[in-house]
Amino acid sequence: MAIIVNVDVMLAKRKMPSGELADKIGITAANMSILKTGKAKAIRFSTLNAICKALDCQPGDILEYRPGPDDEEITED
Repeated sequence: MAIIVNVDVMLAKRKMPSGELADKIGITAANMSILKTGKAKAIRFSTLNAICKALDCQPGDILEYRPGPDDEEITED
């Protein structure tokens, strides 16, 4: 997948344990782990909003796009 989740980077910058963030935004430690490891297939906007609020950051601080070999080229018709 070409979307990289940088929650761990923001947690380190804010010196906040992942468990504390999970508690603040109302998700389980297991789901926080899935987000941090990049294994999540989707994220709700409400969860992204809560993460940004708790970490005082922008969505672009958490999500990053890196082109990968599986990316299809977008063409205009």
